[in-house]
Amino acid sequence: MAGLWAPSILRTTNNPVLVASTMVMMLPTTLTKTPSSRFTIMSFSSPPSSDTSDSQVKIPLRVGFLGLGIMGSPMAKNLINAGCDVTVWNRTKGKCDQLLDLGARYKSSPMEVASCCDVTFAMLADPESAFDVACGKEGAVHGMAAEKGYVDVSTVDEDTSKAISEHIKATGAVFLEAPVSGSKKPAEDGQLIFLTAGDRSLYEIVSPLLDIMGKSRFFLGDVGNGAAMKLVVNMIMGSMMASFSEGLILSQKVGLDPNVLIEVVSQGAISAPMFSLKGPAMVQAKYPTAFPLKHQQKDLRLALGMAEAVSQPSPIAAAANELYKIAKSQGHSDADFSAVVEALKIKFQSPEN
Repeated sequence: MAGLWAPSILRTTNNPVLVASTMVMMLPTTLTKTPSSRFTIMSFSSPPSSDTSDSQVKIPLRVGFLGLGIMGSPMAKNLINAGCDVTVWNRTKGKCDQLLDLGARYKSSPMEVASCCDVTFAMLADPESAFDVACGKEGAVHGMAAEKGYVDVSTVDEDTSKAISEHIKATGAVFLEAPVSGSKKPAEDGQLIFLTAGDRSLYEIVSPLLDIMGKSRFFLGDVGNGAAMKLVVNMIMGSMMASFSEGLILSQKVGLDPNVLIEVVSQGAISAPMFSLKGPAMVQAKYPTAFPLKHQQKDLRLALGMAEAVSQPSPIAAAANELYKIAKSQGHSDADFSAVVEALKIKFQSPEN
């Protein structure tokens, strides 16, 4: 994105105003944060303001969003609610309807979205889908060109991210990987954590958009580093949930109240919001989906592959992965990943007479 300059910030909280204070060149549009903390669009043709305060946040004019599942839909919604001009696509068009009602535009292919937008975001379920949407027959790559950017916020492996990057850059466009840490509720609340890597200039340009959707962001260098960081984070998370599940089952087996266990855990050094949030529902064998179990197992599989590539033993994650595979075989793929606890429940059968 030649000719555009943005601040040299590696990491911030979700304060778009901080970003604006260091920008010195006008992008196609600006966003102004009002006292009510909403954003409004100012056209590029608007006369420059003499106000040099930190009140203006510049963003690309047209934003595309590909993939409107559990995560993508609330992320795109936050952009629309902030006043961004958003064009969307999803394989199942019906998932676009709510966003269209809010003012989004619709295109029938990733290629068309990329063609009409300055920056296109993609949130897909797995590496195969991410690559196909970016580089397939009607993929975004066919609509990319110089002065455009592609930001993949999907969770994929390093090789897939690098392959997408190469295809995007071959068009003259720029690429940023930005997988997110967080699930459904943080996506709805704009509290995601972005783990970015790739083109630094694109990172600077889209930072105000990331700050609308998230609470913090990290720039990690070359393409592949963001993907690797996300897999490490999800490997830890999946292992933690498997261990927590073992504790809940054991507490019940020895006659303890698992709800009291949750309270004890929440007040100690091993406290984690995940345990307090999901524990009570797990005790009731309820698993409302915030992060599908099949995706957690996919991320463990990818993390183990990454570990294997550098000869790093990962016995705990490997054991956890087997539990998630068992839970999948029991029919819990689309349930929340906390349903891994079901893999630990021994099914007793009455002895035959």
